[in-house]
Amino acid sequence: MPRYITVSLDSRGVSCTARLLEEAAPRTCAAVWDALPLSSAVFHGKYARNEIYALFPTFAPQDPGKENTTITPFTGDLCWFSFSGDDLGNPAYGYETEEEHRASGGLVDLALFYGRNNLLINGDQGWVPGNVFGEVVEGMEAMAAACQDVWMGGARGETLTFARAEEPAL
Repeated sequence: MPRYITVSLDSRGVSCTARLLEEAAPRTCAAVWDALPLSSAVFHGKYARNEIYALFPTFAPQDPGKENTTITPFTGDLCWFSFSGDDLGNPAYGYETEEEHRASGGLVDLALFYGRNNLLINGDQGWVPGNVFGEVVEGMEAMAAACQDVWMGGARGETLTFARAEEPAL
């Protein structure tokens, strides 16, 4: 039986529902599911294009490793990225306290891609493949509009939440 999660921009009051891709990314899906709910400040992608994401201290007992990876996520894809604190410690990334990331030891980036033509390449690190662990099945249009508002209106004060959900009535 498929499992579902909601992805929400809390201050904007918008959410979408995604199906976990347990057949293609079982380790990643298990790591996310077991940790839910997760909530943190939202960021808009600087390099990838149509992406919002949140950073979390490492929460899984073991990193899932690479599975169902892509460098070209599509609209509605949910991706997992694992980073060391040094990976995101460069002030060019625009985080207010890059020292916080360096001290963390490890970070998990959970991302939602809300449009097409994304390319996961970083000027400092090169290709950054992500594990695709979910696909949005309901609410993408409203979520995409809210994500665009994060880009144009700003992310400050907004949180991105991932939570367990019931199967949507599609």
